[in-house]
Amino acid sequence: MKLLDKVAVITGGGSGIGRAAAILMAKEGAKVAIIDRILDTGQETVRQLVNEGGCGLAVVADVGDVKQMRQAFQTIVDKYQRIDILFVNAGINGVWSPIEDLEPDEWDRTINTNLRGTFLTVKYAVPYLKKQGGSIVITSSINGTRSFRKVGATAYACTKAAQVTFAKMLALELAASKIRVNVICPGGVLTGIEQSAIKRNLDRIPGSMDFIHDLIPLTNNTAGSSEEVAQLVLFLVSDASIFITGTEVWIDGGGSLI
Repeated sequence: MKLLDKVAVITGGGSGIGRAAAILMAKEGAKVAIIDRILDTGQETVRQLVNEGGCGLAVVADVGDVKQMRQAFQTIVDKYQRIDILFVNAGINGVWSPIEDLEPDEWDRTINTNLRGTFLTVKYAVPYLKKQGGSIVITSSINGTRSFRKVGATAYACTKAAQVTFAKMLALELAASKIRVNVICPGGVLTGIEQSAIKRNLDRIPGSMDFIHDLIPLTNNTAGSSEEVAQLVLFLVSDASIFITGTEVWIDGGGSLI
């Protein structure tokens, strides 16, 4: 198995891409620790992977909260003694609206979850990854990196662009510790993140309705699945990608090329 005896930590592992990646990594031999804001959803992921012969642990934490994240990693290390893989996947869409209608606290909430959450997740995992090396994968998006169609999603797109820069900075910083850092940029994929989107007054932005829908030329606009994205994550955390770091990979059926 590709990840035998590895310990993988996944944020936002209670649904969507995080859940699919957790189940796939467990099938490949990893011990999987889920950090999720809702304990029940994290535990459901663990139940699924255990039912398929895997090993897992669910921990509840808000990725933007210092105390909760520090404690989450302590709990994981107390149980498994190490961390080899980090999948930084938790995120929200936040509020999508014309910029003049976007409230400062709404902007802050998106930044806090998507960007501060990425920082805290990596910060508290790195000391353990440094002990033997490992792989970090961050979930960004086509939005803010190669596509800017979804007007009104300004806060979200800014966090996704920043995650790519964050990964490239750390790819160099952590290279001597044999820690690889890469980014996936999904688009046109069915996940639970849409449930976190609040879309308000977008009709006030000229042409917005023409831009908001995903276009997927490879599949004639049929959305991709979380399981397909999980296969990319598995590749990037496994030794199959041992010479790849500081790289973003778009997985969108060609949608961001339009």
